[in-house]
Amino acid sequence: MSRLPRIRQLRTDSEGQGFFLCARKERRLTRAGEPFLAVTLQDVTGQIPAKLFAPEVDRYADGFEAGDFVLAQGRVNVFNNRSELILSAIRRVNAEQDRAYGFREEECVPTAPRSADDMWRELQEHIDAVADDGTRVLLKRITTDTEAQLRTWPAAQTVHHAYRGGLLEHVLQVARVGLQLAQAYDADRDLVLAGAILHDIGKLREIDYERAATYSREGNLVGHIGLGLLMVREAAAGIATLSADRLGEIEHLVASHHGTRELGALVEPRTVEAFVLAAVDDLDAKIHQVRQHLAEDDTEGEFTSYNTRLKRSFLKPTRAR
Repeated sequence: MSRLPRIRQLRTDSEGQGFFLCARKERRLTRAGEPFLAVTLQDVTGQIPAKLFAPEVDRYADGFEAGDFVLAQGRVNVFNNRSELILSAIRRVNAEQDRAYGFREEECVPTAPRSADDMWRELQEHIDAVADDGTRVLLKRITTDTEAQLRTWPAAQTVHHAYRGGLLEHVLQVARVGLQLAQAYDADRDLVLAGAILHDIGKLREIDYERAATYSREGNLVGHIGLGLLMVREAAAGIATLSADRLGEIEHLVASHHGTRELGALVEPRTVEAFVLAAVDDLDAKIHQVRQHLAEDDTEGEFTSYNTRLKRSFLKPTRAR
């Protein structure tokens, strides 16, 4: 059996087998009432939806779970202008046995391009530069308590920075751009930085993550904004130099960072710093989606295929045409 190329290199004529991480697995029914498995497979280059239909679904459904490394066999199909794998077989990886056939864990887990150590050093440099003592202590306390998660957590399950280390990568980019805008608009740089670091801190409780991201029970019931507010309030307890007014402004940044109520904000921005944070957070998420779409698009011509989330196609860079 031939080896499938990496997900980003898959084409409509690709067929064979390959090692992946099963990011999601769900049993569904076809329109005719037949059971099938809807699976999301990923490797270091990205993700692809996959389907396993009857009669194979009964044979393989219990042999793996979401979060398992798997050996999958199938062919590429195009459905609704989107590539997918139609599976003929899939099983959980036997690590010791399958290493001899090319299985490598690190090739199945998408990871931020920068190392966690480099990103962590930059985060600490930002925090050390905070002038307000109470704000600095709060940021130091909450990042120290969550260091193991912050080094590895994705920023989302699918939308943007949805890979290991993606949350910290997103936080740092929001911090960099936010600090530049704070200077340009004479905003409080300490508050903007606090908002950059804390705006998505609730995702550490909203998302369960080991190898693949899933939503936790409290994530589904409360969401990352509410959870983030709880985490900030918990971490702020006992910090004598953090005034109630200052804490309120920081909590407002977390509560309003989605910009509008229609987009999920608990309140809409009411400070210059909150406007800066909401704008930069939205910009970074969208730019990341644009670049990901450009990287994954395999169509011919001057423009990409239509992006359903951003509701447009994009002009390809000259070098990609």
